[in-house]
Amino acid sequence: MKRPAGPGRSAGTGALCVLAASVLWGTTGTAATFAPEAGPLAIGAVAMGLGGLLQALAAAPQIVRQLPRLRGRRGTVLLGAVPVAVYPLAFYSSMRLAGVAVGTVVSIGTAPLASALIERVVDRRRLTRRWTTAAALGLLGTVLLCVAETAHAADGTGPASVAGTLLGVGLGLAAAGTYALYSWAAHRLISGGLPSRAAMGAVFGLGGLLLLPVLLATGAPLAGSWSHAAVGAYMALVPMFAGYVLFGRGLARVPASTATTLSLLEPAVAAVLAVLVVGERLPAVGWTGIALVIACLAVLTTPSPAARRRRGRPAEAPGDDARDTAHSGPPSLDPAGYGG
Repeated sequence: MKRPAGPGRSAGTGALCVLAASVLWGTTGTAATFAPEAGPLAIGAVAMGLGGLLQALAAAPQIVRQLPRLRGRRGTVLLGAVPVAVYPLAFYSSMRLAGVAVGTVVSIGTAPLASALIERVVDRRRLTRRWTTAAALGLLGTVLLCVAETAHAADGTGPASVAGTLLGVGLGLAAAGTYALYSWAAHRLISGGLPSRAAMGAVFGLGGLLLLPVLLATGAPLAGSWSHAAVGAYMALVPMFAGYVLFGRGLARVPASTATTLSLLEPAVAAVLAVLVVGERLPAVGWTGIALVIACLAVLTTPSPAARRRRGRPAEAPGDDARDTAHSGPPSLDPAGYGG
C-alpha cells in the first residue's frame, strides 16, 4: 500500500519546486543582456505578460471550473494581478540601471522581509527562530552583494554609475514589495482551497492582460531581429511560464514567507551568471554574500530533528495529518519543521 505524503514530505516537495523555479528565474537578467536594443519595460512586459497569458491558457479548464469561487475572491485575485503587472517593470529597470547582480539581489533579497511583514500584519503568523536566522543570513548576503556592486560603480569599474545604482536599488525595493504581495495573494487563494493552477492562472493571466499595453507601446525592438525575438520567447516560456508553474506548486505546500526566502537562490544564480556570461566582476565580498545566501537556504531547507522523527512514524489515517497542506487550510509557517 502506497504511503500517503505527510506534511513534512509535502513541504519538502514544495521547497524543491520553489528552488527549481528560482534557478530558472536567475537566468533572466543574463538572457536580457542578449537583447540590448529592447528596453527593460519591453523585456518585463514580454516576460511576465506573455508568460502570464500562457499560464492562464494552460489553466483555462481549471479556471472555468473554479470561476464562481474566483469571482467570490476577486478582490484577492486583483490584489495579486496588479503587483504581477508592476513587478517586471520595476525588476528589469532595476537590473538595467544597477547591473544584473545588484538588481536581482535587491529585488529578491528583500522580498522575504516584505513577505514576512505582510503575513505578520495580515495573517498574524508567528515567525520562527529558524526562519528568522535564515532570513538574517540571506539579508546579510544580499547587503554584501549590493556593497560589492556599489563599490564597482563608485570606482568606475562596474556596469552602472552611483546614481544609476541608487535608482536601481530603489526600483529593486519596489519590485521586492510587489513580489511579496502577489506571492501572498496567490498563497491565500491556494490555501483557501483553490487549485494552484486555477489560482496562478487567474492572477498571472489578469496581470498579463494589464501588461499588454506596455508591450504594444515598447515591444517593437523585440520583433526587430531573430535574436531579440528568441530572448523574448525564452523569457516568456522558460523562467516565467515554467518557473511560475513550479512556484505555484510550491506555494500550495509552503507559506509565502518561506517561498520568498527560498527564492533567495535566484540572486546567487544571477550573480554567478553575470560574472561567467555577462562579464561583470564580483570581488571577494560579493562571493561572501553568495555564500551567505547559500547558508540561508541550507538553514531553511534542512529538516529539524522533530520533522525527521515525524517522517519515521507510521502513516496516519486518511483525513489526519497526512492530508496535503494545500487542502487542510492555511498551513503553519513551518509545515516541514523548518522552524525553531
